Amino acid sequence: QVQLLESGGGSVQPGGSLRLSCEPSEGTFSTSAMGWFRQAPGKEREIVAAITWSGDEYFYAAFVKGRFTISRDNGKNMLNLQMNSLKPEDTAVYYCAARQSHQEIEVRTWAYDVWGQGTQVTVSS
Repeated sequence: QVQLLESGGGSVQPGGSLRLSCEPSEGTFSTSAMGWFRQAPGKEREIVAAITWSGDEYFYAAFVKGRFTISRDNGKNMLNLQMNSLKPEDTAVYYCAARQSHQEIEVRTWAYDVWGQGTQVTVSS
C-alpha cells in the first residue's frame, strides 16, 4: 500500500523556522490535491494548508497565513511546507495527505485517503 513519508520535523525556538517535506513511498501523487494537517495533544486534527495538483491554487488556515508556505514539485514528487515565525502553539504532529485522483483543494480530513505517519514539530524556548 502506498504511503506518504514526512521529514523535516524537530524542535525549534519561538520565531524559528522548519521545512517539512513529504513524498510517496512509491508511485506519484502529481495528479492529486494534497494538504498538510496537524494535531496537537487533546485536539482534533486540523487543516494547515492545501494545494491543487497543479500547484496554482492554495488554501491556508487563518492561524498560519503569512508564516507558512505550501509548495509542490511534481517533477520531484515532493510536497513541502515552509514554516517561519513559529510559535509555541504550532507544536503538534504534522501530517501530509493526498486526495488520490482528485485535483481540487479540500479542507476536510475525510476527503483525504492517503496519509503519512506524521512528524513532530515542537516550538519551545
